[in-house]
Amino acid sequence: MTTPPPSHVAAPPAPPGSGEAPRQSGLQSGLKNRHLSMIAVGGVIGAGLFVGSASGIAAAGPGILLSYALVGALVVFVMRMLGEMAAANPTSGSFSAYADRALGRWAGFSIGWLYWFFWVVVLAVEATAGAAILTSWVPAVPQWAWALIVMIVLTATNLASVSSFGEFEFWFAGIKVVAIAAFIVLGGLAIFGVLPGTGHAATGFGNLTSHGGFLPHGPSAILTGVLMVVFSFMGSEIVTLAAGESEDPERAVTKATKSVIWRVGIFYLGSILVVVSLLPWNDPSIVKKGSYVAALDSIGIPHAGQIMNVIVLTAVLSCLNSGLYTASRMAFSLGQRGDAPKAFARTNSRGVPQAAIVASVVFGFIAVGFNYLWPDTVFQFLLNSSGAVALFVWLVICFSQLRMRGIILRENPDKLVVRMWLFPYLTWATIAMITFVLAYMLTDDSPGGGRIQVLLSVLLAVIVVAISLVRDRIGGNRADTERTTVTSG
Repeated sequence: MTTPPPSHVAAPPAPPGSGEAPRQSGLQSGLKNRHLSMIAVGGVIGAGLFVGSASGIAAAGPGILLSYALVGALVVFVMRMLGEMAAANPTSGSFSAYADRALGRWAGFSIGWLYWFFWVVVLAVEATAGAAILTSWVPAVPQWAWALIVMIVLTATNLASVSSFGEFEFWFAGIKVVAIAAFIVLGGLAIFGVLPGTGHAATGFGNLTSHGGFLPHGPSAILTGVLMVVFSFMGSEIVTLAAGESEDPERAVTKATKSVIWRVGIFYLGSILVVVSLLPWNDPSIVKKGSYVAALDSIGIPHAGQIMNVIVLTAVLSCLNSGLYTASRMAFSLGQRGDAPKAFARTNSRGVPQAAIVASVVFGFIAVGFNYLWPDTVFQFLLNSSGAVALFVWLVICFSQLRMRGIILRENPDKLVVRMWLFPYLTWATIAMITFVLAYMLTDDSPGGGRIQVLLSVLLAVIVVAISLVRDRIGGNRADTERTTVTSG
């Protein structure tokens, strides 16, 4: 059976205050189910897992497992709420579009632009990290040139078609998944002393309690660990943005939402458990080499450092690829709703929002420039002011779901195929947990720490909300003036 060709003219934005979600138009359904499945699985495995876990282990000891478990539970709950809304109405705007409908246009505008800003800053961070690895391999090419090359290649991928983005992300995510799975299998065999060819003595799980106990720095270190690992989970929500361009969005979102528990359990808790079981938590090699490299070295895996560099580079490229996609689709959705330039809502003949992609990557390039020219001032300000945006996004998802449940039941009850557990009590509990994390961040007064991140992120959020309210007031006054003119005429 053939399907009619999709329209490439973006749907007009819903009138302010109408409460209607904009029609998804212009984008093509170029993502296959296998693309969505791998994006869902790989989206939860960020580069932060590979490079950031060592500092968390040093701060909390084996208790870092509880930190990962707490943040993992938050992600599971937030994804369940987001899945409930996305399965009922898959759209490229995801939580921004749902906030627009449930909380008001100011909320959709604000969280959409904050999220876009977060990802364009991430583009600069990841491009610089990838360039550093590539420069270590090919020092003849300067680091800035590698950053430029990486950004150009992945921009071309996103501009080509959504299916090319999906194919790249499928293989990037596949490498990450295979790497983590292999690490867990090899590490598990070594823990019990049955890894062939290495003669590694069985360690069992004694290292979890043998060096100062499971919580060597006390229970408060669990919360310190939470602050260090929470942002490595950002990206799990990308699948709900991509679902709008998939063959069967409802099925894809439902499957991704229901699988998030085992994804977090295996990839995060499983791999970190292997590290702290193979090595004492205070082994200097964990901080010096990185947790995964140190663990591989301990069981005699040759060239562990270079192997991990390849995997980290893959994770970085995956984050860049999906980050550019995510930023552009959020800009596209904002354009559809009249909250961004209209050009952002236009797609080319391949169903790609070209202007939204170019605008996102341009700001990404500017941020890369700041990172090289003023890394400790301007770029650090950008990092800090986007530092708590991930938690703001999770809060908005929670509050939106509280309202959207009633809207879905009233308008399309048959679309409620994914339900948040223990509604509304678990939703409120999640809100309380996220709020507590934000409050606890205020106790971290180290340079570039939690306090400055929360304060600058709140300042940025206040500015964006103020812009939204002023726009709405000006738009309302203009509409009243036009109606008065028509009536008097």
